[in-house]
Amino acid sequence: MGRRVAAGRLHVVTGAFGYTGSFITHRLLAMGERVRTLTRNPARPNPYGDRVSVAPYSFDKPDILARSLEGAAVLYNTYWVRFVLGRTTFEAAVANTETLLRACKAAGIPRIVHVSVTNASEGSPLPYYRGKGLVEEAIKSSGLSYSILRPPLIFGPGDILINNIAWFLRRFPIFTVMGDGRYRLQCVFGEDLAEIAIGSASRFDRGVEDVVGPETFSFAEFVRLIAAAIGSRARIVYLSPLIVRGFLRLTGALMHDVVLTPDEITGLMSELLVSKGPPLGRTRFREWLSQNSGSLGRSYASELDRHFR
Repeated sequence: MGRRVAAGRLHVVTGAFGYTGSFITHRLLAMGERVRTLTRNPARPNPYGDRVSVAPYSFDKPDILARSLEGAAVLYNTYWVRFVLGRTTFEAAVANTETLLRACKAAGIPRIVHVSVTNASEGSPLPYYRGKGLVEEAIKSSGLSYSILRPPLIFGPGDILINNIAWFLRRFPIFTVMGDGRYRLQCVFGEDLAEIAIGSASRFDRGVEDVVGPETFSFAEFVRLIAAAIGSRARIVYLSPLIVRGFLRLTGALMHDVVLTPDEITGLMSELLVSKGPPLGRTRFREWLSQNSGSLGRSYASELDRHFR
C-alpha cells in the first residue's frame, strides 16, 4: 500500500525554470507543497517569486549540493543536456548526475523521480540515448528508492521542437521531411507527465515505466496536423536524410541555434520515440493543438538563448 507525501513538505525539482521541470513545479505549488529548484543559473529571474527557493547545481562542491537537498521528501530530476556544447557533454552530464545521486544519499532523500526518455539504453549507439541509459543504471544501483519515467516528445506551453516546426511551416513555402516520413512517434502532455511523476513520488516500489499519450503518428502525419491547424500552405517535401541534415545545419547557423541534433534525427527515424507499453497520459495532441494553434510558431524558440546565453 502506498503513502502520500505530506502536504507542505519540501520537494526539490531540478530545472524548475526550464521546460519539463516547470510542469512538475506548477502542479506541486497548486497542491500547496514547498518547492526548491536546482539550476545552472541561480541569478536567472525567478518566475515563481518567493514560492520557489533556488540553489545552484554545485556539482563541484558535493557537500554544498547535499545541504541544498536536506529536508526534501522527493527529488524530481529532469537534469540533462540536449547536445554537446563546449564543456557541456553527455559524459559530464552522466558524471554530474552520479554526483547528484550521492548527494541525495548524503542528504537522506527518501525518493527520487527521474525523467528519462523512451528507449534509453546504455548500449545505444546514439550518445544521447546511451547517456540516458547510463543514468538509469546509476539510479538503479544507487540504493535509493526510485521511479524512472520515460516520456517521448513532451508537448505543452513553452515547447521548443513542436513550436519550431510550426514556425518553419508559417515562414517558409517548403517544409522538408527526412526520408518517407512514415516512421512513427508518440508524445505526452507535460501536465500529464507531471501528474504521473508526483503520483509516483508517493510509492515505495522501484520501477521504470514509459509515459506516453494515447496517440501514435507517423512523422509526416504529425507535420501535416500542425500545418493544417495553423493554416500553413507550405509544401511538404520528402528528401534524403543527408540533405535534410545539411539544411538543418545551415538553418541552425543562420538562426545561431541548434535546430535538431543528429541523435534526435536518427532516434526519430529509428522510432525511439515510440513505446511498446500502454498509454498513461490522457491528453490528446490533436485536441491540444486545436486549442493552441493560434499561438504556436508565432516566434522562434531558441535552445541556445533559453539555456546557454
